[in-house]
Amino acid sequence: MSDESTKRGRRLKQRAVQARKRSRDRLRRHVHTLIFAVGVILLLLLIGRAAYRSGVLRSLPGTPVPIQSNEHIASVDTPHPPYNSVPPTSGWHVATLAPWGVHKTPIPDERQVHNLEDGGVLVQYNCLDCTALIAQLEALASRHEYVIVAPYPEMPHRIALTAWGRIQTFDAFDEEQIAAFIAAYAGLDHHPRGL
Repeated sequence: MSDESTKRGRRLKQRAVQARKRSRDRLRRHVHTLIFAVGVILLLLLIGRAAYRSGVLRSLPGTPVPIQSNEHIASVDTPHPPYNSVPPTSGWHVATLAPWGVHKTPIPDERQVHNLEDGGVLVQYNCLDCTALIAQLEALASRHEYVIVAPYPEMPHRIALTAWGRIQTFDAFDEEQIAAFIAAYAGLDHHPRGL
């Protein structure tokens, strides 16, 4: 072999080695970029989740109430632990729903809780001579599905809105806030997954 062909062979080997090195370097840069991108995405997801939990849940209408059992009971007279809000926002309930819409008599707690679990919102009032208020509540609620309007004489406030795990009370009609509560919760089913 001549010196020229030996030199050419060495140059080709060097070029091949350099090409492999460049290829490995490119692959390494791509892997590092991919790892960095995945890390940034995970960080953004964690930040988003924290922002959602701290910001969005606080901005939802009403006050959160700890969720109690969603156990079915045989009848409205079946003994069970007390509810943790008045009116109730979760807990023990019968298997049947109250019809959606306007009611002229109070709905037993054990029945209305099932409506809440099924995505209902209850708009309840405690007043005697308030036909104008009742008409306003009924008109507002009639524009939505999964809503019940009914009297609830045993509560301390004039108006109470309940959804599964949420309550909001008023002493005067506030159409904007009542509509926001209904829009936020009506139709959200709360049955455990798989049921």
